[in-house]
Amino acid sequence: MFGTYLRRELFNRRKQTIIISIGMALAIALVIVVNSVSAGVQSAQAAVLQSVYGVGTDISISEAAAAPTAGATPGQFAFGSGSGAASGGTTTLNQSRLETSRTVTAFDATQLDTVTATSGVSAATGTLALTNSTFSGQLPTQSGGTAGGTGGAPGSDTSQTPPTGGADGAGGSSFDVNSFTVLGLDPASVSVGPLSAVTLSDGRSLTATDAGTNVAVLDSSYATSASLATGGTIDIGGTTFTIVGLVASSGADSTTASNVYIPLDVAQTLSGNAGKLTNIFVTAASASDVDSLAATLKTALPTATVSTEADLASSVSGSLSTASSLVSNLGTWLSLIVLAAAFLIAVLFTISGVTRRTREFGTLKAIGWSNRRIVGQVAGESVIQGLIGGVIGIVVGLVGVLIVNLVAPTLSGSATSAAATGAGAGPGGGRGFGAAASAAVETTVTLQAPVTLAVIGLAVLLAVLGGLIAGSIGGWRASRLRPAEALRSVA
Repeated sequence: MFGTYLRRELFNRRKQTIIISIGMALAIALVIVVNSVSAGVQSAQAAVLQSVYGVGTDISISEAAAAPTAGATPGQFAFGSGSGAASGGTTTLNQSRLETSRTVTAFDATQLDTVTATSGVSAATGTLALTNSTFSGQLPTQSGGTAGGTGGAPGSDTSQTPPTGGADGAGGSSFDVNSFTVLGLDPASVSVGPLSAVTLSDGRSLTATDAGTNVAVLDSSYATSASLATGGTIDIGGTTFTIVGLVASSGADSTTASNVYIPLDVAQTLSGNAGKLTNIFVTAASASDVDSLAATLKTALPTATVSTEADLASSVSGSLSTASSLVSNLGTWLSLIVLAAAFLIAVLFTISGVTRRTREFGTLKAIGWSNRRIVGQVAGESVIQGLIGGVIGIVVGLVGVLIVNLVAPTLSGSATSAAATGAGAGPGGGRGFGAAASAAVETTVTLQAPVTLAVIGLAVLLAVLGGLIAGSIGGWRASRLRPAEALRSVA
């Protein structure tokens, strides 16, 4: 009886059913698209942060960059008399320098002991971010000194006339300054920090037995641009290192956190930073305690900068940040407004239908229908209308998501953090003479909007909810009708 009456009423009131279903469908389709795009933006943001944070890293600790001291000349090479090999009026020079970048500050490694002793810390490791700069080339030999130069270029006697001429070596100079980033890390703790966010593409990674040895693992993109391979060698700070492996980013970024990875103790010794670190990476014992652990570490290390993944997410900039803001604000509010409008339309049309059916409901009550049965009948009709709209909305929403994925818009993003120092050096280092290493990870990702069962379930839930709201209000109004009203209507 219930099913037969329900089917007949829906068929007889096709116009009302169509309008309510279309309104519900548009609202649910928009909710599906917004939720899927939001999930895609979050995945893209995670790809940017993955270059800054390692997998399994919850907190990063660093020190703010210190102001340069008076009289300091960072980024200069110093050549004294007798430096290089002189021949035919030309001096051939070559010098490498391994040092911390001006964008980071090295701090005492004992802070790592403080971190590991803190309750709630599951694992922690320290790293030392460095830049290796190499000057090589030919300069004209000058009387009273080895060679002249400007702008921080080689030359211990700055009173001499700068070299002039072209790069042909005839009365001029020909030189090149290349740099690449180096990250010293504890080879026994690669499961936390930058190397936990990479995949091995050739050779092997660093192991605990590599401590104190001159071995290096290279970013595969940098190795290709510098024509280096596993089994070869690379000069770091004037010392030859054997390349034992190549790694690649496991995220959307084409590069990893550094161009070269070497054992921490070796990096500290070569750079003159014995007992120093630039970053500490921490894994919390419980994901739910990350914020409280970060607060505890800030108290224990008052001069340090303690950042969680949520902190870094707020620093993401570029078109990715714009998309995230758009989805979070406009998209969410638009979905809520359209959904509320669809519910309101369903309620109004249901109430309007009940009003037109005064005679019908009065008669039904006169022949013995209870208020509960009438409410159930009206609610059942509304739920079916909502489900029809839900099915249509799911189809339209999936088509919308498919269009987004086929268009595959690209988003650019960058996350600024001291932990990211060294990312993004170009071929051969790609940085100008004396330039500071950038602390921003630049990433371009393709937006892909995933569809999950949770989103489909949400759509069905909204469809049922909309039908129940409309049906409950309309049914309540119908249940208040009295049989006498039907008799007056007939008369």
